[in-house]
Amino acid sequence: MIPAQFDYVRPESLDEACQALASDEDAKVLAGGQSLLPLLRLRLAYPSTLVDVGRLPDLKGVHDRGDHVFIGAMTTHDEVVRSGVVRADCPLVALATATVADPAIRHRGTFGGSLAHADPAGDLPAVVLALDGVFVARSAQGEREIPAAEFFVDYLESSLDAGEILVGVKIPKLGADWGFHYEKFHRTAQAWAIVGVAAAVKRSNGSIAEARIGLTNMGPTPLRARATESALEGMELGDQVRQACEEAAAGTSPAADLHAQPDYRRHLAKVLTHRAVRTAAGSP
Repeated sequence: MIPAQFDYVRPESLDEACQALASDEDAKVLAGGQSLLPLLRLRLAYPSTLVDVGRLPDLKGVHDRGDHVFIGAMTTHDEVVRSGVVRADCPLVALATATVADPAIRHRGTFGGSLAHADPAGDLPAVVLALDGVFVARSAQGEREIPAAEFFVDYLESSLDAGEILVGVKIPKLGADWGFHYEKFHRTAQAWAIVGVAAAVKRSNGSIAEARIGLTNMGPTPLRARATESALEGMELGDQVRQACEEAAAGTSPAADLHAQPDYRRHLAKVLTHRAVRTAAGSP
């Protein structure tokens, strides 16, 4: 199908891009295009203007900023996976990003574009949510920061305002006593996750001092498995961990589609959470 007609703008600066968005409330940002272009072809999106930010250097790169790592929105998935800074200080991000689609898409798709698309079946939203990341957005009115817990509003809907561009994401460094793992179940390498689990576990003297668990595709937005997180706190590794992970699906509302029914997704959430937590905790 041929997309509907639209104007195309390629700004030379971030300020120019913000002005272009401010002048047209129906404009959309074009980053890597891996999410937006299929929507245009299917006529599920009707932007009057595409603002191409692909050549803006201010939106690219991985930067070590002391207590956190800043990942520019236009940094490709492949660049994130290959970044020594990300692998060293944000290993959960590297693990999950390496599972996104296939190499061709990882070379074109962008870290910020995937997050701004706000698809609950995407791998990265649950990861950033579990790590308590902070989104940095810019508009003609200035810059603001949005905690991950406030960024994802509904299915394919974020809290970015109409004239805002996602500049990048701050990922806190958690330290050497944390372990990480991303576990997902999907039909093929290119397919969306039927369910995914991002786990960060802080270990102390053979026990779990703290756990953070993000769930992929278990509702209209990425979710935290709060009941399991609370149950795991202070727990020694063993059979009790499995019991705590039985609460992983509590409060979720997974969708029914051609690939899975809600009950099956709830079952997967429990199983994958147990695997992810045990691996992150370093337990065989």
